[in-house]
Amino acid sequence: MPLRLSPSDRKLFVGVALIFGVIVLGGIFFASRAGSKAELPTTYSAGSEGAKAAFLILQESGRKVGRWQKPLAELPDPDRTTLILAEPEGAPTQQEKKALEKFIAGGGHVIATGLFANTYLPKGYSVPDFVEGMLWKKEQALSPSAITRQAPEITLAPQARWSASNIATPLYGDDDNVRVVKYSYGKGEVMWWASATPLTNAGLREPGNLEFLLASVGDDQTEILWDEYIHGHRDTLGGSIASSPVMWLVLQSTLLGIAILLTFSRRSGPVFPPVHDVRLSPLEFVQTLGGLYERAGAGSVAVDIAYQRFRYWLTRRLGMAGNASADDLQRAVEQRDLLKDEKFSATLRECESSRYDSNLTPAQALSLIRALHEYAAQLKLFPVLTNEKERD
Repeated sequence: MPLRLSPSDRKLFVGVALIFGVIVLGGIFFASRAGSKAELPTTYSAGSEGAKAAFLILQESGRKVGRWQKPLAELPDPDRTTLILAEPEGAPTQQEKKALEKFIAGGGHVIATGLFANTYLPKGYSVPDFVEGMLWKKEQALSPSAITRQAPEITLAPQARWSASNIATPLYGDDDNVRVVKYSYGKGEVMWWASATPLTNAGLREPGNLEFLLASVGDDQTEILWDEYIHGHRDTLGGSIASSPVMWLVLQSTLLGIAILLTFSRRSGPVFPPVHDVRLSPLEFVQTLGGLYERAGAGSVAVDIAYQRFRYWLTRRLGMAGNASADDLQRAVEQRDLLKDEKFSATLRECESSRYDSNLTPAQALSLIRALHEYAAQLKLFPVLTNEKERD
């Protein structure tokens, strides 16, 4: 059965589709532009900020190099092992930090680069330097070491500077800022770089950067592990998708599909007219009015209203004047054989005297109103009361 859409629904559907398309295209456009500026130094990327060239160079030089795509808690034997943490984007958990400290203390070598890398390290901290990090700078060696002998000068985009402390040996920087440091921790060693520029595809071409990288990772017997877990790469396809933007695309598509299904089911399901509850039903009105009289202690007013209504319809029925006395009304009723009740005139006189009695009790007022109600039913003054009497 073809789906029939009204013109208003068709316009709404087309409008939503156009908005969704603009959002998707805008997201792709801005994401691609942002990605070109903030590309991660991952070994899977051949872009200028990627690190695929450094990974392949280490492989071709005969080094033991591999990608680490598991949590830090599962790190292997730290002996003669170098772990590269290239530009982690966030802080680690306590479990991850303790696992890394254990790895270093057991003899592991860690190279951590970037602004947030210090959060992974057991000691020391860095300070952001966003202005300096916008451009590449040449940094000079500050201390004699095997590394600085291989590369007296390196080039990097210094995103941060190391805070002054005596726990680390400054390797590169200038008179005011330290950009590369190293220090010992347990049996292992830690190196911190202000940025990952020396190991990126574009940065490797700068003088001294390749020599600096080769000297930093260790000798030929050292196993090099390039941490890709911090970049969202996992051992399984499902894990990689869960930590990538694809998960958010799937989530948004799922929410859109649910919204479409709910909208379709609402429009295609059975239509029930809305039920409007009467705010004041007759019973509620009676209860409200009775409560009002009760709180005000105005039983005489209720008797007066009922009595005036009764007299109006009775005199109209009998064709008499509205100011006829109770005795005249009783005689007229008896003459026409409408009612034979000796208490009728007494009830009318009692109602007349009670209309102005402020001390009338609720029980007395209720008794008089009930009596008038019974007389009205017998005299068939009100159609509703007449029908009720006939059903009874």
